[in-house]
Amino acid sequence: MSRVSTPGGRSLFASKLAYEALQIDSGEESEEELEEEVQAESSSPEEPAKLSKSAIKKAAARARIERRQQEKARAKAARAAGSVSPASPLTPQTLQSSLPAQSSTFAAPKEPLSAPLAPSSNDAEPTEKPAAAPKVVQQAVEEKSKLNGTPVPAVPTAHVNGHSEPQVRHVEARAPPAVLAPRADSVTTSTKPPAAPKAPAPPSLEEKTTATVCSVGSSAPTSEEEVKKRQNVLERVVWTFIMIFGFIGLLLLGHPYMILLVMLCQTLVYREVTALFSLKSTDTKDNSKPDLKGKDPWSKTLNWYFFAVTNYFLYGESIIYYFKHVIFSDAQLLPFATNHRMISFCLYIIGFMGFVMSLKKGYLKQQFGLFCWVHMSLLIIVFSSHFIVNNILEGLIWFWVPASLVICNDCFAYIWGKLFGRTPLIKLSPKKTVEGFVGAFWSTLIFGVIWGTIFMQFDYMICPVHDLGTNAFNTISCKPNPIFVWRTIPLWRPLATILSTAFGKSITTMSYAPYQLHLLTLSGFASLVAPFGGFFASGFKRAFNIKDFGDSIPGHGGITDRMDCQFLMGVFTYVYYSSLIRENHVTVGGILQTIVSGLTVDEQLELIADLTRYLAKQGITIPGGSLRA
Repeated sequence: MSRVSTPGGRSLFASKLAYEALQIDSGEESEEELEEEVQAESSSPEEPAKLSKSAIKKAAARARIERRQQEKARAKAARAAGSVSPASPLTPQTLQSSLPAQSSTFAAPKEPLSAPLAPSSNDAEPTEKPAAAPKVVQQAVEEKSKLNGTPVPAVPTAHVNGHSEPQVRHVEARAPPAVLAPRADSVTTSTKPPAAPKAPAPPSLEEKTTATVCSVGSSAPTSEEEVKKRQNVLERVVWTFIMIFGFIGLLLLGHPYMILLVMLCQTLVYREVTALFSLKSTDTKDNSKPDLKGKDPWSKTLNWYFFAVTNYFLYGESIIYYFKHVIFSDAQLLPFATNHRMISFCLYIIGFMGFVMSLKKGYLKQQFGLFCWVHMSLLIIVFSSHFIVNNILEGLIWFWVPASLVICNDCFAYIWGKLFGRTPLIKLSPKKTVEGFVGAFWSTLIFGVIWGTIFMQFDYMICPVHDLGTNAFNTISCKPNPIFVWRTIPLWRPLATILSTAFGKSITTMSYAPYQLHLLTLSGFASLVAPFGGFFASGFKRAFNIKDFGDSIPGHGGITDRMDCQFLMGVFTYVYYSSLIRENHVTVGGILQTIVSGLTVDEQLELIADLTRYLAKQGITIPGGSLRA
């Protein structure tokens, strides 16, 4: 312990421990010293007082204000010409080398050191900034200059809490190590104002290296993810246009190509869904039993056998219904047409017997689960596709417009959700929002009326199929359904007066087509109910912990991810059309079916003779003369 007199006659006492407690160093503290400090702190019985959250916030805010003031003072000092440059920080080594040998201690402040300020949470990266050094540094410099007879060097100062403090640069790390409180016997208190808080210890070389590596490692994946995300978006957009133009091209080629498209989609969806189920042994005691997946050909064969039989039954029913005039006039197809349902049932029974014969001990639960899984897939996928094909045969407009409404609703839900989405809609799809759902509803209503009104003007779109060889480039004509015929209704007189005044001409009536009212119903279903098909698929994927059902379409996942809402929409359209819109007229195919299936050959000849005599009385000549048995 040594005594130092200041020019004011004050006696200041300090020790080396008090100086070291100030931690005014160059940031090059060795690892051994840090370990000793940590051990001393852990062995100390006295624990530092815990600051409250409000005190920590105030201290952090005060530290930020002081930091800005110190940076301004440092910049100002750098411009001024002085003997001490701000770029050359004061360190304990330089101070000790500049002082005489007998003055090895520095005066301590009269008040005990206060607790260090908590670092700001905003300082995520190590930043170099000036920190206020205690007044003892300035006093030591003045003492050394007085002894040597040299002028006092100018030390850059900053105003901290109303006091001018010298500045020392140091590096602030993410989480500065704990500062040890000075020992009570090594510091002499006085009535001087409290000194500036202790500066946090600078990070070691290892901490700097670790922070640098972490920052570089975290930025690289971010850039890679952004590049990958942009590539996915570009790929998704390209394949979206490919699907749109491909769909339009098949639509122009005719009904058969649209039917083939539906059959292709249902096949891919069935493959993706059934691939999620695998057969594994339930006997945990016997590990020698291998998994049945890939080693039992019957499981996969039976899956596709039931798929083929179901398609034969459903599409056979559609062909017989819509092409009676062709099927029942062909002697070779007649046996298959009249016995179609019996043939379909026999084929199903063969598959059922094959399944029972393929049962194996140890896999019974999984095999019955697969049997149920297959039938559920057939019900949801194949039956829905059958109704969609019927919509195509009733008129392309009953397939094209509902499918467009689902696509439109999906697009508008994404747009409105991105612009105004705040409230989550359903937990199964976290990206779906209430704002997007409501905005898509109104947008789909407007789009549906306009879109349907445009295509109802073309006979190619509204005429039921009669010849599978027709396409958009042929001339097609038919008696349109009454819902496509324009009608006129008188307007309410006050409304007619307002419209006439607004447009400058007399407007007393309004034209509309009943199909436009049906479009409102279809648009409402596409925007309010059909999205739940997508939610169902989302829950399905979560149950199996998968992102997509497959990778059939680059950038879009599997076919199932695109057809989930279309199946539900197609079934509703068929039920709605067949129940409320379709007209049941007597057709040539229907009469021919009744004649062929219900009359004997002699009765058929008698019917032809009677019909010939009737036509002759009407003055109609039958080409080729009369028919004879």
